[in-house]
Amino acid sequence: MTLTTHVLEFEDIESKKIIRLTNFAGMVAGYTGRDEHAVQEHIDELAAIGIAPPPAVPMFYPVEAESFTSVESLPVAGSATSGEVEPLYIRHQGRYYLGVASDHTDREVETRDIAESKRACPKPVSRQVVEIEDIENFSLDGARARTWVDGVLYQDGTLNNLRTPANVVGLFLERHDIGDQDFVCLGGTLPVIGGQFTYGSHWRIELELNPETTIIHCYNTYKGA
Repeated sequence: MTLTTHVLEFEDIESKKIIRLTNFAGMVAGYTGRDEHAVQEHIDELAAIGIAPPPAVPMFYPVEAESFTSVESLPVAGSATSGEVEPLYIRHQGRYYLGVASDHTDREVETRDIAESKRACPKPVSRQVVEIEDIENFSLDGARARTWVDGVLYQDGTLNNLRTPANVVGLFLERHDIGDQDFVCLGGTLPVIGGQFTYGSHWRIELELNPETTIIHCYNTYKGA
């Protein structure tokens, strides 16, 4: 896996400490549903429209570290791109943090090559994060994730149907030998409301951990190089 000198900064909501990642690995996890039967049904649905099934479940797609950014205005090359809210797992100097990210993807490329579609767009990430004290026992089952596109609610639900943070991170590290390097990893998403992708320009993603703590990130996309 390619590592980089690209710098990515986060701020711990509680301590206000700045977490600065350099020389880190980037990953997007896919097919992370906890119900394996439901995941297989989804794979079959995608196969019916020409999207090849993954060689493993869950699937991990390496993405260049430079793609991960908290910049709020982002160029996209295609006209059919859309985001999806996901928990963001971060490891820095052996400690774990949680943020929110968008798996912004080129849907036209996705029909030909899912891995390439993951690399075709920037991956927006929140600047704010919370520390995970014990990832082995950390649960997001009660957390709620939402996406709005151009002001319209696009995704809304709890994360209790996703694999646990420990499971996703553990499988990632098992399959990809990065040693003790820092990393960021998107952990899976929710169905979109209505089942149809929306190609908008203004995106708001949020991860509500409890009534007092919500991680929010907003970004805009525009047609660019």
